[in-house]
Amino acid sequence: MKNLFKIIEGLFVALLLTACAPEVGSDDWCADLKKNPQGDWTVDEVTGYAKHCLLK
Repeated sequence: MKNLFKIIEGLFVALLLTACAPEVGSDDWCADLKKNPQGDWTVDEVTGYAKHCLLK
């Protein structure tokens, strides 16, 4: 029963963390991405940044 509670608790925390992330392409997302070193960006983030932040 303790394991089930830990699984449910982990899923709840994951849900809360994903709900707080700004939508890709939003002004907040662009600002958050600018704060990170460009070497740490994923290919999807680079593509999204070019599409939504540079070519608006």
